[in-house]
Amino acid sequence: MLQFETRSDEETREAGRAVAQKLPASALVLLSGELGAGKTTLVKGIVDGLGIAGADDVSSPTYTIVHEYGEPVRVYHVDLYRLDTEEEVRGFGFEDLLDRRALVLVEWGERFPQLLPRERIEITIDTTGESSRRITVRGLSSDSPASSIGGT
Repeated sequence: MLQFETRSDEETREAGRAVAQKLPASALVLLSGELGAGKTTLVKGIVDGLGIAGADDVSSPTYTIVHEYGEPVRVYHVDLYRLDTEEEVRGFGFEDLLDRRALVLVEWGERFPQLLPRERIEITIDTTGESSRRITVRGLSSDSPASSIGGT
């Protein structure tokens, strides 16, 4: 388990950059946290940390459902918040994304646990104050490269 305490959006992005250094090239990453917790902010740091796009180029896919980053695509950023049924999730090709050699970062995936493979990385963001967060990462391989900032 890896854990970060952040006190600003920039620190949350920095935690994302550190997490990026530990992620495999291909995996499902489930991002959980209440509305406004900073899931997309963390994704900005992950994408930036992978060198795929700058943090300012990343936005929430709430209305588009999926954003793609990299050429060829190396990261799919998915937001299931506005979807209500399994059929809607399957309808945009979610299961096909899971078969691709890429990182699939999913916000609000916990709404459809029956569609998620057991093998995944889980990142939980807990709001601990107005601008402070506790970010907990579970499921990373123990032989992942070291991060550039400290976690606990």
